[in-house]
Amino acid sequence: MLIPHLIRKFLSGKKKIPVISNYTSNALLQTVMPDWKGTPVDQDGLFINHEFPTVIDYKAIVKFMLQRNPQREVKKWDTWRIPVLKDDAWLRSDHDMVVWLGHASFFIQLSGIRILIDPVFGQLPVGKRFSALPVDPDKLRNIDYILVSHAHYDHCDKKSLQLLSANNPQAELRCGLKLDQLIRKWISNPIETAGWYQQFSVKDDLKITFLPSRHWANRSMFDVNKTLWGGFLIQHGNKRIYYGGDSGHGSHFNAIGKLFPGIDVALIGAGAYAPTWFMSPHHQDPYYALKAFHDVGAETFIPFHYGTFDSADEPMGEPEQILSRLEREGEVKKRLTILKLGEMYVL
Repeated sequence: MLIPHLIRKFLSGKKKIPVISNYTSNALLQTVMPDWKGTPVDQDGLFINHEFPTVIDYKAIVKFMLQRNPQREVKKWDTWRIPVLKDDAWLRSDHDMVVWLGHASFFIQLSGIRILIDPVFGQLPVGKRFSALPVDPDKLRNIDYILVSHAHYDHCDKKSLQLLSANNPQAELRCGLKLDQLIRKWISNPIETAGWYQQFSVKDDLKITFLPSRHWANRSMFDVNKTLWGGFLIQHGNKRIYYGGDSGHGSHFNAIGKLFPGIDVALIGAGAYAPTWFMSPHHQDPYYALKAFHDVGAETFIPFHYGTFDSADEPMGEPEQILSRLEREGEVKKRLTILKLGEMYVL
């Protein structure tokens, strides 16, 4: 039978080493990185990072699930919760802004253009939500673009996208290659997909580019890396916002900084990193997140991916505490801005 066979395969710890065998892209879109061949795919036609191929090590997954968390006692007594501002006056503001809604969800406004990134408004299929949403999601109207970085449940949420679609039938969705095949089952809004370093077709003097990250994507153990993951560079006029998505550390941060000099704000994940032996290929700890900010060369670093879901072994407030200490010690070049949920950062 199929299911017992898959379970035995899962527990056996066998690994297949992927190698780049081809490159792909959306032929209708412009590629902005010189000499870029396209997004790499492996010998099975699955997406693969050009520098660090993702190897699904099932034995390591089982070890992570079963091992004792050395920070368990610290987390048990940790009462830290991320501050949440319930004042949604920013929805009526005409400022250019970034507002953190929790975990990896952001509201961005540039010259009246409204953008949502990775909207997740409720609970995950597994795991409690520890921070309240700073705004009633029903108030998120007149949205122009919804950006989805990858297929994982904490970034791509069916119910949240369906609510936004009902209230914003005019909103257009942008995501990585083949992720539209999933999202089109949920909503009827226009969707466009891109490969890494490709620029989406958008209006109003806006530019949105899909960028690489060191991560992976799936919804189950049967669809690993069948859809593409990544980050975004959003430009309007002389303002540039970089959203790194989920990512381990890699040379792509430096490459992005060189390709897009003068980034105003870098939104970079700094949570879900412990234990590092397991998480580091997929998420950065605060030290590497700071290094990524320096590599990108942005003026302001806004960390995210912590404080809402308990998704790894570190205490939920640890990323913020480490970054604040590094700032006091003079390790932060330019500016670190730690936002409350619902706090407006004016560009």
